[in-house]
Amino acid sequence: MRAYLILGLYLMGAAARAQTARPVYQDPQAPTEERVRDLLARMTVEEKVGQLSTVLGWEMYEKKGARITTSAAYRKAVDERHIGALWATLRADPWTKKTLTTGLHPGQAAHAANALQKYAVEHTRLGIPLFLAEECPHGHMAIGTTVFPTAIGQGSTWNPALLQRMAAAIALEVRGQGGHIGYGPVLDLAREPRWSRVEETYGEDPVLTSELGVAMVKGLQGSSLKSGVNVISTLKHFAAYGVPEGGHNGGSSSPGYRELHQSYLPPMRAAVRAGAQSVMTSYNSIDGVPSSANQGLLTDVLRTQWGFQGFTVSDLGSISGLVTSHHVAATPAEAAALALNAGLDDDLSGYGYDQALLQAVQQGLVSGPGLDRAVGRVLRLKVEMGLFENPYVNARQGARQVNSPAHVQLARQVAQESLVLLKNEHNLLPLAKSLTSIAVIGPNADNIYNQLGDYTAPQPAGRIVTVLEGIKGKVSAATKVTYVRGCAIRDTTSADIAGAVAAARQAQVAVVVLGGSSARDFRTEYQSTGAATVPPAGGTAISDMESGEGYDRATLDLLGKQQELLQAVVKTGTPVVVVLIKGRPLNLSWMQAHVPALLDAWYPGQEGGHALADVLFGDYNPAGRLPISVPKHVGQLPVYYNAPRPARQEYVEMDARPLYCFGHGLSYAQFAYSDLQVTTRESTGPLKVEVRFKVKNTSARAGDEVAQLYLRDEVSSVVTPLKQLKKFRRFHLPAGQQQEVVFELGAEDVQLLNQQLEWAVEPGVFTVLVGASSEDIRLRGQFTVTGASTRPAAGR
Repeated sequence: MRAYLILGLYLMGAAARAQTARPVYQDPQAPTEERVRDLLARMTVEEKVGQLSTVLGWEMYEKKGARITTSAAYRKAVDERHIGALWATLRADPWTKKTLTTGLHPGQAAHAANALQKYAVEHTRLGIPLFLAEECPHGHMAIGTTVFPTAIGQGSTWNPALLQRMAAAIALEVRGQGGHIGYGPVLDLAREPRWSRVEETYGEDPVLTSELGVAMVKGLQGSSLKSGVNVISTLKHFAAYGVPEGGHNGGSSSPGYRELHQSYLPPMRAAVRAGAQSVMTSYNSIDGVPSSANQGLLTDVLRTQWGFQGFTVSDLGSISGLVTSHHVAATPAEAAALALNAGLDDDLSGYGYDQALLQAVQQGLVSGPGLDRAVGRVLRLKVEMGLFENPYVNARQGARQVNSPAHVQLARQVAQESLVLLKNEHNLLPLAKSLTSIAVIGPNADNIYNQLGDYTAPQPAGRIVTVLEGIKGKVSAATKVTYVRGCAIRDTTSADIAGAVAAARQAQVAVVVLGGSSARDFRTEYQSTGAATVPPAGGTAISDMESGEGYDRATLDLLGKQQELLQAVVKTGTPVVVVLIKGRPLNLSWMQAHVPALLDAWYPGQEGGHALADVLFGDYNPAGRLPISVPKHVGQLPVYYNAPRPARQEYVEMDARPLYCFGHGLSYAQFAYSDLQVTTRESTGPLKVEVRFKVKNTSARAGDEVAQLYLRDEVSSVVTPLKQLKKFRRFHLPAGQQQEVVFELGAEDVQLLNQQLEWAVEPGVFTVLVGASSEDIRLRGQFTVTGASTRPAAGR
């Protein structure tokens, strides 16, 4: 009897323990896959669909003085729709209507994130933590964060190691405020400068974009997503988004299969190989198939061929766009089914899946395993990030990490390295600090928002250093600095060209700061995607905005009265330095012919004024290189340097060459290249080609050089480019010093996609071109490949 009593007590205890035991999905010691399977088995269809909804986040909190709480809209979204993620919760800009007053400052942002997370964890049946995704193209797009140069400026650094440090700083600021996903980097190739989003890219070249993209991924994600200081990197945009027909944002693109795989996909593939855990689809279609419903890309290439293990996410509203824009689906349910079955996991908007996906499941358009596959990919990363164990952040610590002195200094360094000296006739630059009078002229000389680019939050007073402020900080009180705005970027209703002319005549040098702007304002209207809407002609107010998402151009000329202003100042005879602040290549032909010194800053970020003054006065020796070709005229487009042969023939009106080529950039120092040696090893293993040469600083001042190696396949079975960048390196050389540079080429550097659509290494002669730009070639050599190999191409 006693034995039965003991057994009964044991069984009762075991039953009680089983009832109170932690579920497998909440056990941090259990393998990730077991946790995900256990959680999926417990979820309803509605809960699964909800996990695939990433909804707009800035309406999900309420701010009343210092008190931050969840909003009724958020609680309803969690309770009724079981949402799994928010996007742009901490974002502030005119589109979101969040200002310095109504938006969240760093400490408040962390409190808001914790409040949102607490409700998701404690007020839902399964307690699944929330993902917070944030925009991170050149800094976290939130109040108080560090604003780095935009990506086209980052690309001009040609410095992957620097960008990795920058990305790590951005990740720290995002994670410290409660974010988990950083949207970026943008890996589109910008071969269409009329397109509004050139500023978000690293330029026109697949190799440069690949190297910088990999650096960004490594910086954002670090070595462990559980670190507490790293975020998931979301690659944008998959695929071929940067070459829309006519430059129309989101328009169709028409690369051939070979060009798609040889040029547009390699940066994505490199970033996936580097461990990127999220990929965003693009708005465009390719050869008639929208990217958000392209199984060949999302499943065959991305997962089967590249082995991608993370999750995919739509661009905002692109699933609905299958109905409203592309017209490949008749109903929202059909659109949801097309997207999910193609391999698109997560819905950025919250209305592309949601009820439409539930209907698709009910109608049998989406299978249970198909739904589980998508949900599992999202849940897996929540587990791997450790959110089930530690969903909250330390608000006080997070606030201290944002815009720290170290990050401000890093922003200055990125800006310094991004500056491209286009022209410096008679060594006008650097300027002497002993000048007694300087005229600073132009619409971008003292405008903080025009300096920052698109995807930028409102800025606290005193945070941004303008060009005018940077110049004033460099010279002594004895130097008279006169500032005249002269004109606006676009508005022609008011100008003070006479005042600018008077200031220039009385100065020893005139620094004229021109270009464009992506600065949004609260008068701008926006599409549902967040892209700005170009206002109709004849409006009462014209903003400076002529670039940034939605602002495509028909010409690349300076707008407004900027050209008139520049010509009037040049006519005074005072030496002129033009500083360009802009988001895309513009028509610089007149100033190239008439202005002695041109300095391209793109959008240089919060420390841009300091960086520009450092270069203008010689405290920093510029070494930025163009990541994109600059045309002489819009009628030349496209002018990217690595176009397929034959070489472009000349026009009646002008030649076909760009005004400034890819890779161009001057220095205050001079560098000589010598002693090229090319050694091939093929018989004892995989193809290896070693390229050695020497670079010497032949000047009296130290500086950085960017050595570039291009390759030409002399005879091939399919058409190949006249030249293609394969390797590059930025390095510092003291005055008079010499350094040997060694590059190693392998099979991937010489392969092509043959007529059978296989990746092939073909026997033949290859020419090595080494120099300081794609046109400034200093050394030439050749090597011969004797062996051959093939492998199937991705997606075939």
